[in-house]
Amino acid sequence: MTPGHGSTVDGVLRRSARRTPARVAVEYAERSWTYEELDDAVSRAARLLLDQGLDHGDRVGAYGHNSDAYLIAFLACARAGLVHVPVNQNLTGDDLAYIVGQSGSTLVLADPGLAGRLPDGVRTLPLRDSADSLLARLDATPPYDGPEARSEDLVQLLYTSGTTALPKGAMMTHRALVHEYLSAITACDLSAGDRPVHSLPLYHSAQMHVFLLPYLAVGATNIILDAPDGDRLFDLIEQGRADSLFAPPTVWIALANRPDFATRDLGGLRKAYYGASIMPVPVLERLRERLPKLAFYNCFGQSEIGPLATVLAPDEHKGRMDSCGRTVLFVDARVVDENGKDVPDGTPGEIVYKSPQLCEGYWDKPEETEAAFRDGWFHSGDLAVRDAHGYFTIVDRVKDVINSGGVLVASRQVEDALYTHEAVAEVAVIGLPDERWIEAVTAVVVPRGEVTETELIDHAREKLAHFKAPKRVLFVDELPRNASGKILKRELRDRFSS
Repeated sequence: MTPGHGSTVDGVLRRSARRTPARVAVEYAERSWTYEELDDAVSRAARLLLDQGLDHGDRVGAYGHNSDAYLIAFLACARAGLVHVPVNQNLTGDDLAYIVGQSGSTLVLADPGLAGRLPDGVRTLPLRDSADSLLARLDATPPYDGPEARSEDLVQLLYTSGTTALPKGAMMTHRALVHEYLSAITACDLSAGDRPVHSLPLYHSAQMHVFLLPYLAVGATNIILDAPDGDRLFDLIEQGRADSLFAPPTVWIALANRPDFATRDLGGLRKAYYGASIMPVPVLERLRERLPKLAFYNCFGQSEIGPLATVLAPDEHKGRMDSCGRTVLFVDARVVDENGKDVPDGTPGEIVYKSPQLCEGYWDKPEETEAAFRDGWFHSGDLAVRDAHGYFTIVDRVKDVINSGGVLVASRQVEDALYTHEAVAEVAVIGLPDERWIEAVTAVVVPRGEVTETELIDHAREKLAHFKAPKRVLFVDELPRNASGKILKRELRDRFSS
């Protein structure tokens, strides 16, 4: 393809900078960047990275907390033709070494406070907070003026969350992500007049690719926070500086459980996006009751598709609160059986995708790539039901469905039933080995107040068929999660199987 005829990730910013150069693009801590300043910083950072001896297609790890520097580094990799490898900033030891090693990262851009965790011999460049950091050296570096990346070039390896197995690096091209940005803009009603705040980790595809980059594409002013701090979020909303927020259900639950949730003036929040894991319907109902004018969007997908696949818009929630909506602009989806054949509407099956947003496969994992893309469709691993109007409802992960006495039980249905009990703060339902039942439906509960196992089992039986109700209830102080908010049911199964 002739350079300039395709779309690139960094080109999204360049077009906004030409269209609205003086508008503020990003605010972080005490710093702010206009679109023109941000675009210039990206070009200088691209030159700085190439001056480190990197070549087109080299992988560059990014191991840092949220910051303007993190965003600039990603866009600089895109402009320089490098492949960005975002790494969970909470990883250490073997988990960290695995992603750095498996990706073949030539250089790791790291926050100074995290660099010491990296394996010996890994070449690093500080992202910020030091005199020789990427951010500190921009003024002395001339802008990059070399050839543009091509739309079919790889721009990022998005590692899967690893909730069921070792993470796999989904190979994302510029073309795939730009298609996903347009899908996000149209399905999530993103506009230049919105005031979004970005508080979830930028290494995670949802915050970066469903919200921050699409919002840069439309020319909005974006506030980046270090983390989803409730005090800071509520202050920004009350001050009128933020009116759009994305968070996974775990964060929305934490915000709703705050003592001041009922008293703070949150009426300025106009758009609320949730995703990354299934939102319990009772929690969503409580949020909507407290903020009846707030527009809720359910955003669903996975890393391999950029990650947005379906959206349930605000006016679509009535009567289908548990649905994840319909496919976005550039996604086609089907629900199939174990043989890849379409199942009738209303019948559970695996949801499979075709889309220009999809990854090219998994980095250096040909067998896993072939298995995931069999029959010409990407197999998601999610168990879903489609209705006659094209709305999808995710029942469970295929690997999380519980076989209890030969009958399949979806963990989500049991979790929704338990969330209606006032003493349940959080719950994850798993199957544990059982001589009689094959797998016993087991609820792992973070309690809020005094409650007994018998009370919760009886409560579930009032809501569900008895065979679906938990056989056991285990109480814990917290549930294990990855940084995107997904509950690690594999860890729970490993912990309690013995």
